[in-house]
Amino acid sequence: MKTYRPTTIALLLTPAALLAGNASAAEATAELPTVTVTGSRMAVHSFDQPYSIDLLDQRKIGEGQLKVNASEALAGLPGIVALNRQNYAQDLQISSRGFGARSAFGVRGVRLIADGIPATNPDGQGQAATLNLDTAERIEVLRGPFSSIYGNHAGGVIQLFSRDGAGDPRMHIGATGGSWGTQKVDLGAEGSHGSLGYVFDSSHFETNGYRRHSAATRDQSFAKLTLQTDADSRLRLVAGALRQRDTQDPLGLTWTTYQRDTRAVESVATTFNTRKSIDHVQGGFAYERRFGAQQIDLSAYSGTRSVVQYQSIPSGVQANPRHAGGVVDFARQFYGAGIRWSLTQTGSSSELKLTAGAEYDASKDDRRGYQNFVGPSAAPTVLGIKGTLRRNEKDNVHNFDQYLQAVLTTENWAWAAGLRHSSVRFDVDDRYIVSGNGDDSGRIDYRRSTPTLGLTYHLTPTINLYLSAASGFETPTLNELSYSGNGGNFNFNLKPARSRQIETGLKYQTDDGARFNLALFRIRTADELVVLDSIGGRTSYQNAASTLRQGIEIGLERKLGAYWKTRASFARLRAIYDAAFVSKGSQIDAGRRIPGVPATTAYGELAWMPGNGLSVAAEAIYRSRIDVEDSNGAAPAPGFALVNLRLAAEQTSGDWRISEMLRVDNLFDRKYIGSVIVADSNGRFYEPGSGIGWFAGLQAQYEF
Repeated sequence: MKTYRPTTIALLLTPAALLAGNASAAEATAELPTVTVTGSRMAVHSFDQPYSIDLLDQRKIGEGQLKVNASEALAGLPGIVALNRQNYAQDLQISSRGFGARSAFGVRGVRLIADGIPATNPDGQGQAATLNLDTAERIEVLRGPFSSIYGNHAGGVIQLFSRDGAGDPRMHIGATGGSWGTQKVDLGAEGSHGSLGYVFDSSHFETNGYRRHSAATRDQSFAKLTLQTDADSRLRLVAGALRQRDTQDPLGLTWTTYQRDTRAVESVATTFNTRKSIDHVQGGFAYERRFGAQQIDLSAYSGTRSVVQYQSIPSGVQANPRHAGGVVDFARQFYGAGIRWSLTQTGSSSELKLTAGAEYDASKDDRRGYQNFVGPSAAPTVLGIKGTLRRNEKDNVHNFDQYLQAVLTTENWAWAAGLRHSSVRFDVDDRYIVSGNGDDSGRIDYRRSTPTLGLTYHLTPTINLYLSAASGFETPTLNELSYSGNGGNFNFNLKPARSRQIETGLKYQTDDGARFNLALFRIRTADELVVLDSIGGRTSYQNAASTLRQGIEIGLERKLGAYWKTRASFARLRAIYDAAFVSKGSQIDAGRRIPGVPATTAYGELAWMPGNGLSVAAEAIYRSRIDVEDSNGAAPAPGFALVNLRLAAEQTSGDWRISEMLRVDNLFDRKYIGSVIVADSNGRFYEPGSGIGWFAGLQAQYEF
């Protein structure tokens, strides 16, 4: 495999180097300042805030994209690593400054929110697949110390906001197709009638998958109603659903298999027909009312999620009476509510914003486990089928958090402070008590207060300097608590990981949309959760390490002349264990790199937009090597550089608007590892990225 030297980074950022040049001689078009709510919970200019936050608008989310995976939109952000596993059974692997890189499935360490409804459970495990990109108006991504104001597992925050229905009624239908049997059909309607706005959308996606045994289908639907009840109040109702049936799981590969065939699967995947089915439905409301300088926000949500997953655990391993089996089957109910009060007081040369609130979130799982075979364990008659019951329990998790934030802005300074108190409870009621398997019921509570403090200095009208600091914490997830490592279930001795973060940076922004952001940060974490053992299909965890993360992030964006635009990002992260500890019976020396975390990531994009709805762009992505386990002894996933091309066009004729897209990924057909499964006990660490692939789409919209 070809390797890439650090100089590759410079090549990827070559378009961004042009940012130092002059803007077009043509008249500059003034742009409105970027307004965000993530981090402050009130509408503020992101340029003035003492933290790293990026906004992805509708163009960046959808232009020339399939709008299937959040990794499509997140690729260009510094500090965010969004790895597409090429495995729809396990969702994306998203990390922020190294938080969340260890997750074996789903998203942990990064808080996910969609239209105010958490896509992260109270235990900290989330699902990016529930984010509906077809209806997204913007995505706000917060990194660094101020993420802790969102409580448990907020090493970063990704918040999606869908469009409000507005304007004349219109309908659209779109179709996309491409490599590996990829197909997507999308149908929707939106608009407004009087004070009522509406957005409806439904899509069907299917693929055979780049790798063998990785086929998937996904049906997603979304509805949103917005009612302006009077001049001072607004009500929003949202609902969404996700359905994936028998999504094939190709698992990871050993290094030897990967070298031989990047599209391969290990034999256990087909022997046990590893797969997962997901049904997810949720809905909620948000009501806001202004009282002069004050505002009250009320919200509530509820939903259900069911998962059935067939794993590749050998039948002989399940002979242990304490083993939970090779089929995971759970039905979850989740719900929550929040209240927030805010006040804005403006003086002759200052402004004070206060926010206070409380949030309650809960999930209740009816969790069962079954053998993945029928017949005797020594000589099963059928594999990959639901067999005898091996686990039966009720798992309840809930959190109750309170927070207070204040922002004081003067002519040259802005102060921001926050305090959040979090209480998280895990309650397990074991109902599978048989000979050889005792009662594993129990309860554990985690409580912590996390303060944040930030300062911004307005050096010039276009340059701000800032400094921020905070403490944060991560409780174990329900999955990480599930096994104790001594042959038993539930490790109620695990402690939360506790972090202290500090960040300083510079922000440059001009009226014509040019932006430059620089951030330097340092994060120390005590009681980091690491793998204690991984055997028999079960991974147990321990508090055994302290870690150090320090790095630099750069983001750039600017117009080049009348028709060209470029953006780029660069991040360098040193993420190490800074104290020795013992994992799986072996000592891990201080200085070893935290697995799953690339040291360097870079992105460069150059777009040509001559007008008339046409956009052509080239994307370049670089990622350095990734270690796959704590000792750093196994072969790492090598670094790589990829080039993608995209084209988007749009035409209007009367009441019709037609848009097309064409996309080519991995233009030079590079062989690379897209993501890794950290500390896999079978050495199946590697999940290959896809080869060259093309995708084309057409959408038609009619306005009534």
